[in-house]
Amino acid sequence: MQKKKSSKLDPEIVQMPSQKMAVVRGKGAPDKVFPDVMPALYGSVYTLKFDLKKQVKPTFKVTGLRARYPDALNTPKDQWTHIIGLPVPDDTVSLPQKVPSVEVKLETWEYGTVAQILHLGPYDQETPTVERLHRFIDENGYRVAGMHEEEYLTRPDAKVQKTIIRYPVRKR
Repeated sequence: MQKKKSSKLDPEIVQMPSQKMAVVRGKGAPDKVFPDVMPALYGSVYTLKFDLKKQVKPTFKVTGLRARYPDALNTPKDQWTHIIGLPVPDDTVSLPQKVPSVEVKLETWEYGTVAQILHLGPYDQETPTVERLHRFIDENGYRVAGMHEEEYLTRPDAKVQKTIIRYPVRKR
């Protein structure tokens, strides 16, 4: 019997290490929250990066904007809670604050076993992809054990938006 070759668009179960993150929080519709908090988040992370460079210390590439939506499955979109983060080096102990009205905090995001899938296309058309991931989780004997997370691989204005949709999972 030949094993079916998997594609990048197939859901998968993987192990992910914990990750230190620079994090901002917001509440409301994504198109309202993101413009309000992104200058603070990116301002802090890029300032950290350039401060390390000035001190001739190892620097890092700013990548992988991630957002967690703890109430996405049971709350109208205009009332969502947003926990938005960017990975930073594990030895980071403080962050410069660039926008006084938006606090950027350090957190460690725990992962472990996760189920994830790549979604291609607009954010507002993710529902079938999310449903496919939930079916995959169930069919493979797992249950969702944490909040909905998205990792944005492209900018919102990209010709084709690429988003990893992810959930921590546990065996049933």
